[in-house]
Amino acid sequence: MSYAKRLPALLCAAAVLTSAAACSSKKSSSSNIQTTVPDTTAAASAYDGTPAEADPEMEITWLADYDLNPQQGGQRSAALAIFEDIYGGRINCVYTSPKDKYDTLSSMINSGETVDMFPCEPAAFPHGTMTGLFDPLDPYFTDMGVDEGLWSEMSDVMDMFAYNGQHYVVPYSVSEPLLLTYSRKLTDAEGIGDPRKLWQEGKWDWNAMKEMIEKFRKNQPDAARYGINGWYGQAALASTGHTVVSFDGSSLKNNIADAEIGKAVGLIGEIRNNGWYSSTLRDTFPTDLNTLFYASGSWSLGISNAANPEADLMIVPFPKSPDADKNYISCNFNSRMLVKNSQKGKAVATYLKCERLAASDDTMKAAAKEQALVQQKNASGSFRSFITEEQYSALQEYLDLSKVTPVFDCGWGMGEAMSGNGNYTADSRGVMQRIAEAGKPYEQLRDELSHVIDDEIAKYNG
Repeated sequence: MSYAKRLPALLCAAAVLTSAAACSSKKSSSSNIQTTVPDTTAAASAYDGTPAEADPEMEITWLADYDLNPQQGGQRSAALAIFEDIYGGRINCVYTSPKDKYDTLSSMINSGETVDMFPCEPAAFPHGTMTGLFDPLDPYFTDMGVDEGLWSEMSDVMDMFAYNGQHYVVPYSVSEPLLLTYSRKLTDAEGIGDPRKLWQEGKWDWNAMKEMIEKFRKNQPDAARYGINGWYGQAALASTGHTVVSFDGSSLKNNIADAEIGKAVGLIGEIRNNGWYSSTLRDTFPTDLNTLFYASGSWSLGISNAANPEADLMIVPFPKSPDADKNYISCNFNSRMLVKNSQKGKAVATYLKCERLAASDDTMKAAAKEQALVQQKNASGSFRSFITEEQYSALQEYLDLSKVTPVFDCGWGMGEAMSGNGNYTADSRGVMQRIAEAGKPYEQLRDELSHVIDDEIAKYNG
């Protein structure tokens, strides 16, 4: 099998497609995984630009609160175009509300209704997988192109989710890393250095971040200045490379007593107790420049630029723990789940291959970049959202699996008691939320929450 050839169909499709990751979630995402796509099928090699006839065996029923098909007048994702035009595939969406989708899924499985594919989100693993809502994809690895090396760069990520030796979650890319946005105009004016340069030099850790925050506040001690705004606790926990709930491939384990988790909770608490945290709810980097870092997923970067067009914004991952051996990040894992008892395993696997092709082919990635750099403006001509080429390149670096190691804490996928918002008061939130917010000292949280974690784990380990 020659790895020098690319699918001719991809080259045709790339000219008319938008970002390859557009259908992996409601937010855009992209991967920087470098690979050469093999010429995997005779049908694709012979593709002459004429869309394939619909193949009933490639028709998928997709249960979700959003459609993978474009809105009227919209453009297909790259993956969908490949699936439809080369393989004759079709995706039929069955809508359900976000809060009801797991109940709807269980009901459809139990009643024998047709349902083949389901979103991959934190609750899909371990909850959905370990409670028997999904089937493994291993029998279809040939259809997915796994045996041809198409997924080689994702193999470690795939194995993170292997359950009893089988792969139920097979991510085709990672996206939406939790980042810190900052203003280089501000950091230059304050004389406190550039976090991105520290990242590039391998010096970006908790201590470097804290030193910057301290200098920023001391420069104007009488002003209301903060170190961080936004959601950073989850990223702080992940930066240790350790998890509150660990997974050994077959069972879950309560890991809240791990010293590294304790250090992360201590850092989160230190930021709050020192008055470094701004609790103001925002969607963008603050325009008043009274806060050094805005913690959020990469989705906020475009609108932060629009709100701060002169601030010279840049992004950097949450700094690594000084004791960590790698740059560990919290991010999204983009995949689809094969529903239990589906008769369309091959079709779902083929669609996943299309997603992987769209995420990894150089031509597709170039098209994704072009789309991401399009400046969106309001009718008045003002910016609604934009990303600079330098920012886009930085984001791809933070998704490069040779430079970062994704972390998934199973605690985020174990239901309301573990990850729910409760009634939005501190003590009613789920375990993971309370740990990530560190509203109490680590030792107190550990002692209060350990038995809750044990009880929830018991539901899955049997």
